[in-house]
Amino acid sequence: PKVSQAVYGLLNISLPIYTGGRIKYGIESSRYLAEAVKLDADEDRDEVVQNTIEAFANLFKAKTAVSLVTENLEQSRQRAKDLGNLEKNGLLARNDLLKAELQSSNLELSLLDAENNWQLANVNMNLMLGLPEQDPIMIDTSFINSSRELKTFEEYEDIALQNRKDIQAAALRKKAAESNIRSAKAEAYPNIALTGGYIAADIPHFISITNAVNIGIGFQYNLASLWKSNTRLQKAKAQEKQAIAGQDILNDAVRLSINQDYQNYLLSLKKTELYEKALVQATENYRITNNKYNNSLVTLTDLLDADVAKLQAKLNIAMAKADAVLAYNKLLQTAGLL
Repeated sequence: PKVSQAVYGLLNISLPIYTGGRIKYGIESSRYLAEAVKLDADEDRDEVVQNTIEAFANLFKAKTAVSLVTENLEQSRQRAKDLGNLEKNGLLARNDLLKAELQSSNLELSLLDAENNWQLANVNMNLMLGLPEQDPIMIDTSFINSSRELKTFEEYEDIALQNRKDIQAAALRKKAAESNIRSAKAEAYPNIALTGGYIAADIPHFISITNAVNIGIGFQYNLASLWKSNTRLQKAKAQEKQAIAGQDILNDAVRLSINQDYQNYLLSLKKTELYEKALVQATENYRITNNKYNNSLVTLTDLLDADVAKLQAKLNIAMAKADAVLAYNKLLQTAGLL
C-alpha cells in the first residue's frame, strides 16, 4: 500500500506490586535521614544559645570590672587629694604622696583597659543579636544570683544519652543504614508489576486501531544477581558499621563531657565560696590597716596594698559567679537540657 502519513499513540503504565522491599526500605531510609538532619539543626540552635550566654557573661564581666575600677579610682583620687593637703602642710612625706598618685595612675590605666574590653564585649553581643554595633546594652544582673538545681552526675549522664540531639541523630542514621541493607538485599528478588497500555493508530490504506487497551502482569528478574557480588549491599553494610562505631564514639564523648562539665561546675561553686571568704577577709584587712594607718602604726604602702587586695577580691568574686553560671549552662547543654 502507498502510505503518505501515519498517526499513532502509545501509552504504557506500570504499577509495582512487589519489588522485594526496595521502595519501602528506600523511603524508610530517607525518612530517617531527614529526621536526623532536623535534629542536627536543633543541636546547632543549642550551640547558638550557649554562645549567646557566654557573650552575655563576658559583657557582665567587662561591665562589672568597669564599675569596680571606677569606684576604686574615685576613692584613690580622694585619698591622693587628702594626702596632698597633708603634704602641703608638711605633715606627709612627698614620697608617700607620690605612691598614692601612682596608684591612681595605675587605676586609670586599668580603667582604660576595662572600658575597652566592655566596648568590645558590647559590640560582640550586638552582632550576635543582630543589633546595631554601637547600641549600649543594659545588663540585667539578676541571673548571677539565680537559683540552680543540681542533679547527680548519674542523672545528667542518663538524661544526656536520652535527650542529646546528636545521639538521637546518630541512632537515626544507624536505622537508615539498616534500611539500606534491607533495600540492597531486595535486589536479589524479582520485580512484579501490574502493567497496562493504550494504543491508537491510523495508517491509511493499511490499518486503523481505535481504543485498544491491554492489561497484564509483568515479571522481571536479573539473572546476573545469582553470581555477581552485590556491591550496594557491601557498601550498605560498611555504612552500618561506620554508623555503629560513630555512635559508640559519640556516647563515650558525651559521658566524658558530662563528667568534665559536672566537675567544672562543682569547682566553680567551690571557687565562688572561697572568693567570698577572701572578700570578707580583704575587706576586714583593709579596715584594720586603715585604722592602723590613721594611728601611724603602718606605712602608706601597707594601706595601698590592702586597698588593691580588696579590689582584686571584689573582681574575683564577680568573675567567679559569672563563671559558675557559664559552667552550669554548659552542663545543661551537654545534657541536652539547655
